[in-house]
Formats: sequence, C-alpha cells, structure tokens
Amino acid sequence: MVVKKKTAKVEAVVLDQDKLHKLKASLSVDGEDDEVRQVAQTLQACLELTEPVQQIQQVKKLGSQLEVLREEQQEGALLEACLHTLALVYTSLRAKNPLRRASASALTSVPPWLQEQTVNCLSACLSDCLSSPTSDQYSHVIDSIAACLDDFPLGERCVHKLLPEVLQFLQKTLTEYLQQNSGLAGRHVAQAQLMQSCLSVVKTSMLVVQRSQAAISAALQADQERCTLQNTLSGLLDCYIHILTTEEFIQTLQSTAGMAVVLLIRSVMGSGDGVAAVVCGLLRGSEQGSDSAPPWLQQSCGGLYTGGRPLGVSLYLCHGALAMLSWKGDLPGPQWEKLLLLVPHTLLELDTSIKESNTAMVVARVLNLWSGAALESLQGELQPSPPGLLQSLRGGSELQRRLLEHIYSHWEHPLDGVRHQTRSLFRNLLLLHQRTNPSVSDPAKDAYITELTQSLLGLEWHMRGKYGSLGCLVELLGAGYLLDTQPQLPSRLLGLMDDQTLAPYASDLLERLFVSHKAQLAGEAGAAGATATEAWMERWHQTWVTPLLQVLCRARLDQTTYILDYFLPKLLRCSPSSLTCMVQALQDTPPCSAGPPGSRGAVGALMTCLRAARAQGVAPSSEEGLWERLVPLSLLRQALVHKHDQVRMDALGLVCESHRSTEALTGQEMDLIRHFLPSNLNSQSPGVRQQSVSLLKKLLCRVKDSGQLLHKRLSQERNQDQRDRDQQTLLAYKEFLRWMCGRLLEVLLPGASFSTCLTSLYLLGLLAQLFSFEPDVFALGEVVTPAHAQNVLYCVGSNFLEVKQLASTLLRQLPPLAVGLQEPERMQCLLRAALDLSTSTKPFDSVTAAHLFNLLLPQPHLPQALLHCAREQGLAFQPPPPPPLQEAEALTLELNTLAVVQFLLQCLQAEVLKAESSLLQAAASYPLYGRAHCITAVLQHLNTESVSRTEQWRCLVSELIAVSYRMSDVVSPVVQSSSPEGLIPMDTESAGLQRILQEIQPRDSNDFFTSARELDTHTGDHHTHAQTTHTPTRGNAGGEGYRVTAQMVLVCCWRSMKEVAMLLGQLCQSLPLHYTDTHTHTGLITEEQVEGVGLYFRQQLLQSRHRGAFELAYVGFVRLTDMLCRSGSRALQQLPARWLSEVLEEVKSSDPSSKLCATRRSAGIPFYIQALLSSEPKSSSCSLLKMTMRELTALAMPSTHRHRSTVPQVHALNILRALYRDTRLGENVIPFVSDGMQAAVLGFTSPVWAVRNSSTLLFSTLITRIFGVKRGKDEHSKKNRMTGREFFTRFPALYPFLLSQLEEAAATVDSDSGQVKLHPSLFLLLLVLGRLYPSPMDGSSSPLGLAPFMPFIIRCGRSAVYRTREMAARALVPFVLVTQVPSTIQTLLQELPTEPGPQTQHNHIHGTLLQVLFLLRSYQTDSHRPLPAGSGISKALRQRMWLASRQNRCVVTRGVYLDVLVSLCGPRSSFLEDSEVGELREEVLAVLTASEVVASDGPSATLGPGSTQYLLSLARVALSASVEIPQLWGGPQLGVWLLERLLRCPQYEVRELALEGILSRLEEEEEEEEERKRRPSWLDETTLSNLTSLALHETHPQCLAKVLQVLCVLTSSGEILWRDGVQVLSQENVLLHLLSLAQHSAHSVELHCAALTLASRLVVQLVTFDSEGASANDWLPQWAALVCSCCDENQPAEVKLMAAAVLVDCTATLLISPALPLGLPATVSLWRSLFTLLQDEDQEVRDSASDFTSSTPTHLLGPDVAGASVCPPVALDAGVGLLCRLLELWGRRPEGVLILTEWLLGEDEGSGEAGGDEAASLDEEDFLFEKGDLNLWAEPVQWVRLLHRHLDASLSQTRDPATGEPDRARLRSLSARAEAQALASRRALETLPGLPQFSCTMEHARLELRHQSAVLALDVLGMLS
Repeated sequence: MVVKKKTAKVEAVVLDQDKLHKLKASLSVDGEDDEVRQVAQTLQACLELTEPVQQIQQVKKLGSQLEVLREEQQEGALLEACLHTLALVYTSLRAKNPLRRASASALTSVPPWLQEQTVNCLSACLSDCLSSPTSDQYSHVIDSIAACLDDFPLGERCVHKLLPEVLQFLQKTLTEYLQQNSGLAGRHVAQAQLMQSCLSVVKTSMLVVQRSQAAISAALQADQERCTLQNTLSGLLDCYIHILTTEEFIQTLQSTAGMAVVLLIRSVMGSGDGVAAVVCGLLRGSEQGSDSAPPWLQQSCGGLYTGGRPLGVSLYLCHGALAMLSWKGDLPGPQWEKLLLLVPHTLLELDTSIKESNTAMVVARVLNLWSGAALESLQGELQPSPPGLLQSLRGGSELQRRLLEHIYSHWEHPLDGVRHQTRSLFRNLLLLHQRTNPSVSDPAKDAYITELTQSLLGLEWHMRGKYGSLGCLVELLGAGYLLDTQPQLPSRLLGLMDDQTLAPYASDLLERLFVSHKAQLAGEAGAAGATATEAWMERWHQTWVTPLLQVLCRARLDQTTYILDYFLPKLLRCSPSSLTCMVQALQDTPPCSAGPPGSRGAVGALMTCLRAARAQGVAPSSEEGLWERLVPLSLLRQALVHKHDQVRMDALGLVCESHRSTEALTGQEMDLIRHFLPSNLNSQSPGVRQQSVSLLKKLLCRVKDSGQLLHKRLSQERNQDQRDRDQQTLLAYKEFLRWMCGRLLEVLLPGASFSTCLTSLYLLGLLAQLFSFEPDVFALGEVVTPAHAQNVLYCVGSNFLEVKQLASTLLRQLPPLAVGLQEPERMQCLLRAALDLSTSTKPFDSVTAAHLFNLLLPQPHLPQALLHCAREQGLAFQPPPPPPLQEAEALTLELNTLAVVQFLLQCLQAEVLKAESSLLQAAASYPLYGRAHCITAVLQHLNTESVSRTEQWRCLVSELIAVSYRMSDVVSPVVQSSSPEGLIPMDTESAGLQRILQEIQPRDSNDFFTSARELDTHTGDHHTHAQTTHTPTRGNAGGEGYRVTAQMVLVCCWRSMKEVAMLLGQLCQSLPLHYTDTHTHTGLITEEQVEGVGLYFRQQLLQSRHRGAFELAYVGFVRLTDMLCRSGSRALQQLPARWLSEVLEEVKSSDPSSKLCATRRSAGIPFYIQALLSSEPKSSSCSLLKMTMRELTALAMPSTHRHRSTVPQVHALNILRALYRDTRLGENVIPFVSDGMQAAVLGFTSPVWAVRNSSTLLFSTLITRIFGVKRGKDEHSKKNRMTGREFFTRFPALYPFLLSQLEEAAATVDSDSGQVKLHPSLFLLLLVLGRLYPSPMDGSSSPLGLAPFMPFIIRCGRSAVYRTREMAARALVPFVLVTQVPSTIQTLLQELPTEPGPQTQHNHIHGTLLQVLFLLRSYQTDSHRPLPAGSGISKALRQRMWLASRQNRCVVTRGVYLDVLVSLCGPRSSFLEDSEVGELREEVLAVLTASEVVASDGPSATLGPGSTQYLLSLARVALSASVEIPQLWGGPQLGVWLLERLLRCPQYEVRELALEGILSRLEEEEEEEEERKRRPSWLDETTLSNLTSLALHETHPQCLAKVLQVLCVLTSSGEILWRDGVQVLSQENVLLHLLSLAQHSAHSVELHCAALTLASRLVVQLVTFDSEGASANDWLPQWAALVCSCCDENQPAEVKLMAAAVLVDCTATLLISPALPLGLPATVSLWRSLFTLLQDEDQEVRDSASDFTSSTPTHLLGPDVAGASVCPPVALDAGVGLLCRLLELWGRRPEGVLILTEWLLGEDEGSGEAGGDEAASLDEEDFLFEKGDLNLWAEPVQWVRLLHRHLDASLSQTRDPATGEPDRARLRSLSARAEAQALASRRALETLPGLPQFSCTMEHARLELRHQSAVLALDVLGMLS
C-alpha cells in the first residue's frame, strides 16, 4: 500500500493589530536607497496580504531583493526595520509551515556583510520569545529553537549567541512539564499530550547541546559563565534522570532521556577515555570510574548510582551510549573496549528479567545496534583491533554463545519487530565472526560455521526463526553451500508451502536460495559460451522448476494456494525465461493424467503458471498473441468452467490480470468472460466469490482505463484505419458492459440463492462505481428497466444482511426513474411496509425496515407521506416545516431524518406505555426493538456536526434517552433474572406466563457460591398448571387475541436491551457535546446526559444475567468510553478511572448486599472492566491496566484466611480471563501472564467448585495466549508448542513455580501404597510441560534447562490414575533430545522386572512402558536414523518377554508391551539391526502363537478390564505378520493362517481391525500397481473365501461394512467367485442379498453405502456381460429405486456422495446406453436423481456428481465438456441437453418430453384453496428464527428455465416420424393440471398482503415459482400438441 505523504498546511502570518501598525510605520521611513525601499515595500505588501501562498511568493521575491543589496547601504533605520520585521515574521510562524521555510531562506540569502546584523535582529526576536512566554507558548518557542537548528546557519549562530538563555528556557520548561505531570492522573489524553511535549523539549535540548559542543566547552572554561551554565546543565541532567527513573513516563521519552544523559556527559567531558569510564559506572550503577568527571557532574548523576533504580535505566543508558558515542574506526582507549563488551553483558542480564514485550523490543533493537557498533569498531585502519576484543567477538566465544542463546529464545517472539531485530543480530554475528577470522575463506572448512549450519538444519521446520537464520547463511555464504549440505532443501521447503503460518518464511528463504543459486551458477559458467549457459540454466531448472511443477500438478489445491501467492511470482521475476520451460513441460503432460483426486492436474498447473506470469508482466500481452500462441483457447474455456474452484480462479486471473492497466481487452477475452460468468455467479465459497469479484474488478478497471486511452487517441489520431479500429473496440466495450449489466440484473429473481444475489450485487456495484448508470459513453442506465430495479429493491428483503446492504447501496446509484421512489403512491406503499416491518416479531424484518427508511430519507415529499401514515394510525404527528425549494440536499436530509425519528419516537412512546401494562402483548404484537433499531439506523446517516435545527434536536435527544430508560425498565426484569430461559416455561398459557413475569425480580445476591439455592415448594403450582394448559391462538373466542411463546418474550426483551444499548452508544458517540461552562460550542448532548448513560450501562453490565443483553450493552458502553477519553471535558475524561476504582473496590468487598451479578463467569463484570481499560490510549503508560492487573492477580491468588469469601477470587479469575483474551490489550498483558498462570494452577487446589471452574477457564485462555491459537488438528503437534528456553525466558517466574509444584505433585502419585491420590494441579502441570520441548541449541549449562523436570515427570508414570500415566508419557517426550532417546529408553527398560514376583507394581510397569512407547514413536517421526548399534534395547526387551506372555496376569501391561514390540518389529525398515530384529520377531511370533487370539482355546471372557486393548495389540502383531510384511515374518502360509484366525475371532473389534488392515493395504497396493491389475500374493483363494463367507454371515454392522468395502476394492480389479463355505453362489443371488441388506440397513450409513456400492458394481458387471438377460430381471428396477431414494435431499452427505459415485460409475453402462437396459422410466428417474445431486447444497456432492461428464463420449456432449472435469452448473446444463439428445437417439422423444414436463410442473401440492389457506396461515406457523428452505444453493427458478430452454430447443427441431406421437390422454391431463396450477398460484399471489416481497418473502417466491413453472409447462405442452 502506498501511503500518501502528508503535505504541510500553509498558514498566513497573523500579528496583533498594534504590532502590525508599528511594523508598517517602521517600514514607511523615507530617505533610504531604492533597493532598500523596494525591500520595505515588498515586506509591506506581504503583511497586507491574507492569502498564505501569495505571502510565500512575496517572501521569495524579498529573498532575491536582499541578495543584491550592496555594502554601502549597510547603515540606515529602514534596512534595520526590514530585517527586524522579517525576523519577527519568522519567529511568529508555526513549525512545518512552508512560509517559515521561505522566511528562513530569505534570511539566509542576505549578503555576507549583512549577516551579523541579521543574526542580531533574529537573536533579539528569539530573546523576546524566551524572556516571558506563557505556558501556552512553550511549544511554539521550542519549535522555533529547533527550526533555527534545522539547516539554517544564521539560526544556529543565533542559538549559539543566546546559548545560556536557550538552555535555561529549556530547563525551566522541562521542569514545569514534569511538575504538571503529577496532577494529570486519570486524564489519559492530556497526559499523552504532555508526554509528547516533554519529548519535544528533550529532543530540542539534545539538538542544542549537540550543535553547541564548542560553545559549551568554552563557557565551562570561562570563569564568569561557568557557574550559570553548570547550574543549567545540572538542572537539565536532573530532569533527564527523573524521566529515566520514573516508570510512568512512556518508553520513547525514557529512551530519548537515556541518550540525552550520555550526550550531556560527552559534551562536558569530551571524547576521551574518561567518558567511557563514567558511562561504564552508570551502567553498573557504581561510582567507580567517575573520578575523571567534574564534581558537579558526579553529584548530578547521583540519582543513577542508587541500588533500587528501575531495570529500564540500564537499558536506556546502553542505547544512549551506542547512539551518542562514536564507534567508527579505532577505539580511543581501553575503557572504550570495556564499555563495548559491557553493553551486551548488561543487556543479556536484563533479558531474563524483563516482562513487557515492548521492552523486549527495545532490548532486541539495542543489541542489534551494538552488533553494528562492534562491526564499525573493527574497521580501524591506524592500528589492529585489540586481541582481547577479537577473541570476545569471534564465533564460539562465551559472548557469542550467550548472544546466540538470546537469538534462539527470541526468534519465535510474537512481535514482528523482535523477530526482525533478532534476524539482523544473527547476520551481524556471522559478519563479526568473518571479520575476526579472515584467514578462513571456505565456509566448509570453518568448524564454527559448519556446526552452526548443521544445528540449524537439524531443527524442526515449524520454527519460524530457522528460516531467517538460514537466509542469512545464504546471503553471506551462497546457496551452493547449503544445497551441497542438504540437496533436498528445495522440495522440503516447497512441501511446507501448504501451511499458511510458514509459507511467507519458506518463500523468502526459497527466493534467497534460487536467486543466489542462479548468480552462483552464472558466475561459474562465466564466459564459456552459449552451451554452458544452456547447461547451467537446465541445472537451475532441474533444481527449482521441476519440483515446483510436480507439487502444482500432484498436491491438493489447498496445499498450493500459497505457492501461487508467495513463491511462483518471485521465481518468474527472477527468471522470466523459465515460463516457456514450464508451459512446454505442462503441455507435454498427457491430458488423461489429471493427478490425484483433489489436485489441479496439468491444466490447473498451466493456468497457475500463466496467471502468475501475466500478472508479473512476464507473459506476452493479449495483443502480442498470448491466446493461441502460448495457450490454446479451447483449453482456457475448459479451465474457466473446471470443477475445482482454484483452477477456475487461476484461469479467470489469467484473463483479467495484466501488467498494464491500459491493455485493451480483445474480443476473445470478452467472449471468455461471457463463457465464465453465467456458471460462476452461484458459488458457495466466500473465498471464490471474493476472488471472482476482485479479478473482474481488475478487468473492468482495464476496460475503463483503456477506454479513456482510446477516447483520447480518437481525438488525436489522424490515421483513419486506426480510428476505425479504436471505434470498433469502444463499441465492443459498450456491448460487453451492457451484456454484463443485463445478465447480472436478470439473475436477481425471487428465489435466487444468497450467493448469486451477493456476487451479482457486488459486480453491479463495481459497474456503478467505475462507469455509473448516468447517461454517458456506455449508457448502462438504458439497460436497467423498472422490473430490474424492483428486483434489486426486493433484495432488501433478503434474510442476509450483506445482500440488504449491497442492494440498498446499488438502489441509490441506479437511475431514479427506473427505481421510482419519487412517485407518491410508491413512496406511500414502501413507507407503510417499513412501518409494518418495524413492529414485526421477526428480528430481521426490523433491519429491512431500517434500510427502507434510509432509502426514503433523500425524497423531498417524505414528510407528507409520514403525515398521511400518521392520520391512518390516528397519531397526532406534526412534521417539521419543509425547507425552501432552493435549499441544499443536506437540509432536506436533516429535516426528513428529524421527521422520521420524531414519528418513530411517538410510536415507540405509545408502545412502551402499553408494554408497561402488558409485556406479553408487546412481545406478540409490537416488540419494541424494531422501532429503536430503525431510529439508530436513521441517525447513523446524519451529519450531526452541522445540523440547523439545534433546539429541536436537543429536545429529541432528551426524549430518546428518556424512552430508552423506560424501555430498559420494562424488559430488564427478564434479562436480569437468574435464568430467563429456565424461569419462563415454553409455550405456556399467557396468564401463567404473565404471573411468572411479575414475580421475576433481580433479587439474586452473592450467595451464589456459598449456599445452595433451594426451590420454593409453594410456587410449584404455577409450573404444574403451566404444563397442562394449551396455547391460545388468534381467533380463539375466549382467548386474548394473540399467540405468544416464552421464546418470543425472551427475544423481545434481550433484543430491546440490545437496541437500547446501540441507540445510547450511537447518541453519545456521534452527537457533539454541549459544554455547560462555555457558550461557544452548542452541542446536542450534555455532560450530565453522557454521565447518566454511563451509569445506566454500569447497571446493565453489572446486574444483567442474560449473555445477549450484557454483551450488547458492552458494545454500546465501548462507544461511550471511546468518546469520554476524547471529549474536551475534564470531568468526563476522569470518569473511566473513577468507575474502574469503584468497581474494583466492590469486587474486593464480599458484602452480601452487593448487587454485582454472581454467575459462574461473573456475567457482565469482565465486559465492564474490559471496556474501561480498552479506552486507555495505546500511547500512554497504561497505568490503569497495570494497576488493575496487579490488584486482580492479588485477589485471584488463594487466600491465607480460612473464612474469607471466595466471591472476590472468582470474580478476579473471570475478569483476568477476559483481559488475557482481549486482543486490543495486545502485548500489554504479557508481563502478567506468569502471575495469571500461578493463580490458575493454585486455584485448582480450592475446595470450592466455582473457584476451580474459573481457574479452568483462565488456564485454557492462558494456554492460548502463551502458545498461540491452535495451528493444526494434532493437539500435540510441535506447531502448538515452544522450546523450554523460549518459554522460561519470556516467563522466568514460572520456572521455580512449575518445578516446585511438579515436585509436590510427583510426591503424591506413588501407587505402592495402593491408595489413589490425585494432586489437583498435576493435570495442568503435565499439560503445560507437554507443550515444551528442548532446543538442540540448548547448552548443558543453561540456567533455565529442562533437565530438572525429567525425574519428576518419570515419577508421575507411577500414578494409579491411567490418564495421569498417559499424560506423563506425553509430557516426557519433548523433554528428551532426539540424540538422548536410545539411552533414556534403555534406562527405563532397566527399571522393569525381568521375571514376575510378588512385589510387581503393574501401575509402575504400565507407566514406564507408555513412556518407552511414546519415546519410540517420537524417535521414528523425528529421526530417520536407526537406533545406535549396541544400544541394548533389543536385549533388554527379550529379557522381559514374560511381560507379553500369559505369565503376566495384567492384560493392560501385556498390551502395551506388545505395542512396544510392534513399533520395533512392525515397520519395513526397522530401527534395529537386521539380526536383532530377526531374533525379536521370532520371540514375538512364539508369544503370538501361544496367545488367546491364535491358540485353540480362544479369547477367554475372564481376561478382565483392558482385555479388548490387549487383543487389539495382538491383532496388530498378527496383521504385521500376515498382511503388511509377511515375507519378513515367516512367509505367506503363516500369514494366511494368522489372517484366518483374526477373521474368525469372536471379538468384533479384532475382526474390524483386521478388515481395516486388509482394506488399507489393498488401497496402498492399488496405488502402487495401477498398471498391473493383479491380486496381492497374501490374498489367496482361502482368504477370499473367508471374506465372501464373512460378507454373508457377519452380524456386526461395522465389520460387515468393512468386509463389503474390501470386496468392493477387489471387484474393481475383476470378477470374484462368491463362496459360502464349499457352496458357490451366483452373482444374481449375491446381488439380491446385497439389495435386501441395503434396504434394511438405513440405521448404519457406512453399511448402507458399502452394500449399495458393491451391489452397483455387480449390476454394472451383469449388464455389461448380458445386457438383454439383465433387463428382464426384477432386481434392476429395485436397484434403480434404491439408488434414487439415496439421492433425496434429506439423506446424509455420505449417502449422497455414494449415490453420486454409483451414478457416475454406471453412466456409460446404464444411463447413456443405446440398449436402454433399465427401460425409459427408470433411466429417466436415475437422470432426475443425478440432476438432484447436481443441485445439492453440499458442494462435495455436487462436484462428485459432475464427474459423469468425464465418462461421456465427445459426440454426445461436445468438446468443451466431454472428458473434462466441469463445475456443477455446467454439468447440469450439459446433462439436461444430453438427456434431450438421448431421448431422440432412443426414439422416445414424445414420451420423454412428457416426463420432463412433469418435472417442470413440480410436485402436485393440491388445490388452489389449499394454497390460499397456506398463505393465510403462514404467519401463525412460521418459526421465529427460521425463514426459508434448507438448500441455500439450489435455484428452482433457474432450474425450470433451464429445463424449458432445452425442451424448447428439442421440440424446435424437425420431428422424426419414427419417434411416434405423444400419449393424448396424458397430454390433456398434464395440460389441465398446468392450467389449474397457473390459476391457483395467481389467485394465491393476489391474496398476499401489499409488497409481499418484504412481509412474506418465502411464500411469495414459492408461489411465483409455481406460477412460472405452470406457464412454461403450458408452453411446452402447446408445442408438443
């Protein structure tokens, strides 16, 4: 984004009249030379002007006149007066005024002989300014001093001349400012302004001192001036030190003060060794080394030598030392060397003690600054650098080691700035190493660099800091070095590009690598000629382009999104010539290789590459032959309607994006957009809609820009041919834009889907924005008909907020005549609809009403329409008098707004009055929230700063506030009750409901946590009565005339509270404030009213219990607090601080009479405090936040007083949770995370449930705050973790706390006693520790190492609680380095007993085995190396084999031991040596053959708890030996025998696991052996027979589903023989069995799908081999009916996906077969099912169904669609066309057309009377929140039009006599039905209320659809007859 630079505001010179007269008089003196007189006249003219730009011109003229003055004119009063006037003008102007810069330029241009006089005049004026300024003028004088030193030599001489005065003034000003600061507590805005003023003074004083070094030195030597200057400098130093040591000052100011201290010392002492000694002393906080400083300086610095100074002082002094002392070249002495090495030591000591993130940012920046200074210090030329310094800065030194530790701790910091500075520091450290070690030039021979590279590459790739560090290595050492070290680096990095969090880092590193690699290869090739160039280019392509194309073609689309965004453009920019290579490679790929499912294939990859190339300007433009020459148009047309969203978007991007915005659109591009747009308007994906609109916007911008260029060229072009071509292009543009506009308007029909409306409205908005609908070149307004405008207007009634907003905006831009709002009748009608909707009980109707009001506001005749409505309703309403006709639109808008708000307010007041007597009646007939919402919405569009009817508005505001309070009073009893939902019985009779409502009062107090609430038994009668009564409805003779439910009452109440909050917030935020103490600003809302609103919000937030109510009150309150801080009223500014202290006091006291709402999450109290704290300006010192956090953390800690109430603790925990979650507080809460974590962990030890509950919530929030939002599905992924070093560096206080807590918890878990002791905090501790892992960079001597935690975690494995043992095993894994895993496993195994004994503790054994198992699994994932030889693990396991045998009576430990064995023996490439693993497998087989699964005695029922897990562990061993790797265990015979035992095992879990293993292995082998379709060797006839038998006899549904899935995979590779024992079954019998199974298995979706899929495979096989015989069977119609039933919209998505796959599979065999094996009705019903699936709401189902096109031959579908993957809308269109063509080919057109006409008519819904009744009863039966059908994607109107279009086209063709005549009786019957339907739907439409599009949208759309269907059906039937 380009940020436009702010231009300085030019202001004229303004002087008071008295001074102006004197100046003019002094300039009118006669008797001087002409040249001087001219100068005086120019000055006079300048002073008389009021236009600043003209004054600048005069001053510039003055400068040139002064420049030519001659020396002989030096004497004279007039010249003196001129110089004095110019000096006065200069000093009176504000900073950054261009006129001041012009005055300085004029003063500078005086000739040299006049300069002294000029300096005197300027000094006099500046001295006047300094002598007696008021406090308001301080900032102006400071700016003047700074301006004198800003590239203005005369000004600088002036400051030197007045140096003592200037310094005294600065000291005095700064002292006053510091005194003022103490009185501004609570006034954040004023305090922030004062901080900026202080900053300005400190910076100016530094500038003065810096520019006056010589003058200061001279003055300090002179006796007479020394004392004054010393006092002044001492005073300034005191001020600086005060700022440094007072923590309430902002960081920028403190940092500047640190620089100022060092600068002042340097100015006083010079730049010798003494300065460095003094600064060293200041950093250490000791006076040692300050002897060389003058006594007064030592005394002044005394405040910095105290022991208790804040930590930040050292930091800012370090910054000052680095910034203010010169480090370039040779260092002046040994003290400088000490200082250079002391700075990083000081900073690194601070590193572990700072908490604030912004301070960490400063530390990182200063360390980086230090590394730069160290590099500069090594550049000395006169003498070599000291050896000690070189040794300290070299790689491998202690200092470098500590700095690297700092880098590893901070490179994952949440702040971008810290990460950037850390990366920069790493680069500088490498440079330092290179500079201190110049003899080693080859990095491969440098041990330090080699070790560093290896350790960086060894880190996990989720660590973002790794990328920047590797980038530094590439920059300094070249890409070749890294590629030699790790050749797989490019493909590894490309594999990471699917992760959004890592993609930017990986792409940056990739860019550095390929740019460096290209430069290196080119350098190596050198001048070897063209052949060498081609060779190295080919090598570069192999390294970078080939892996990219593989990923683009093969990876899933979501994995490649970021490659397109981040990587591909960079690669093409680096090597534009690579595009040709990419296109060639992708076009050479065979078209059939579409890639794996979900990938974009070669076509998609080609579009991606071309799109990126064209956007970067690498590809040729369309004028230069992009189409056809580089990419065939047919391929592009396919890609534009491709099934995959991203392929379509890439193709569209290729058409739309261009490097030049003025590149003309070709006819081909316009045709491609015409091809793309119709089928892509209805996209469900928000991302795709957004991309489509964005890309089409680029295209339209090209049309606009190139159109303007063509117009310009037409007016200048002489060549007639070129003129004709340009004219032709403009005509093509006009035609294209009008087509697009018309097409977009046509789809906005009633019943159009949300996504179609949204896309269409967005694009129409773009057309309005870029071209407008005004009469212009393209005349788009002519396309818009009144019918189009009506459809846009009816979009305002949509259920979707975004559609409403877009439609409202577009209506204002459409031609007013087409919209027709100015017609009185239409306006009256819309106004009536808006008023009715504003009292609707459906919440969305009030939003529609608000949009309608806003549309009507600009109409001049609105007040008359309102008056008419008021008379109809009997309201005594008088609108404000209309403005004169010639008045501006703004006044009309203001008066109309006033009239509408007054009218709505009157209605609302009347309704509130009624609601006060009956809330039930209000909820049913006129819920109050609609009116309030409309008032808020109408006020939002008013410019309140410039209203003309101030008094009327003030009265109105007072009434609005009053009615808001009354509304709130009516509904607050419901939302402040304990449980609004629970207290009001649902759908009870109204009288009972009324009684309950009257009884509800917010009487709850803080006994919520301390005593259980008991129900009053006497009030049970109401509830009993309520449950037995019926619900009265409208029209009941004795009823109340309205129907009301508890839901309605609740919604009415909480929505009313919401609207009150929004209205009050809007009033406070947008209305100008009326100050009572001044008469200058006449605002509309008073301070008292604002404070009253604040107190109202306080009451709502602190007492409401309904979440909806207090959340919305919070939104309004945030608006109010935002306004308070920025108001000019001192009283209002101090309110937030006062309210905050009051509420904290109330939270602290546990007074039972407190009205604070006590729920388990403290209801609105956290919201209230959040709003108050978020109002504090970000630039302030955040004192309120710090104070609040300190008080709350103290309250949240467990109390030592036994009898203290726990209520404050619960509130504190809940408030802390809200503050840690608040993103607006950002990094400011990080310093308090350690305390919060301690409070959460300790809170678990509380005996009170409420405290433990709040602690849990707080703990969860803190985990997210520390480790970030979950970045992956795997809970234990390293993406959600951080290294222990980073964690404890950022939160050092947690190290001793967690260690001591873990030690305490681990002491309680030993299960030897047999008792279960569960420490409350153990779970939390293991959860936190499980998120940490050691960095390979951790040194052995790390002070915050993780080693001390390990023994305690291992000890937790002895717990008697299973879950604790499991968590301890998980927590242990990250604490063990990959290199230490084998030794740790060995140690753990040694603890296990080698034989059974009486003392065996199975909990202990189980915990140890789990730890071994988890360590092994992590080793297999993270390390690709085998376990080291001689590790002893295999031997230790064989010694303890009894644990897996029947000798071990505990089946749980038996199972885990087997899992450990499987993890070593199961994988193909074991981590053990071959001999070891062979021995181990033999012993495991022995255990397996003797086990319960395999042995003849079978599994015993008496195995006890854990037996299932044990049997599954055995089954996993058996699967490995029989299915996965039988050749490595004992050959195929053993495998077959084991598999048979598994499939016959009585436990269904074992059978299911075995079948899952077989299925996954078959799928793997299917992928591996696509070419050779043969059965695997382990699957012999016996196993196949077992599987078919199991399919016929299995009783468990999941096992049966799995076995059918296995057989499905087997049938795909050929026919299988079905055996049941010895009997062989025919395929027909099996099919009948499967159909019966599918029919009766609807309860199990998995089984149902598996049975029908297998049945369908058999059907296809049977029909293929015997088409005629199959069609005679009964099972074909049965199968077809079953498939059709699976396509119903109410079926689960899995069933529909299965049905889609079945239909696609049988397309060629059954659906398009010329033989018509199913017969016409069944075939057409299957087509109907396919079309239903193509309109399903689930995109996956639609996409799956659209695959039928790929199995349809080209002669039936056409080249664009056949054999291609197309999007569902295109597939649907093609499918209907194909069916019509097939009807003709089958010779059954008349019969088929009648069936399709029945589709067109839809389902028969009964007679017209029924339709009318339905319309009448609609309001009664509608649910409160449900408006509309479930399928939001399908568009029935478009479907019937599509059907009609194809039928029309089919019937228009000449009829073949062979197709026969239609059935006349059926034709007449259908015609009668269609006529009846048309008549009934028209009558029903007439019975709907006025403007039904708003009041009953769905019913109107339904009836319109029925009417249109009937009309179109009649048309088709007419053509047929």
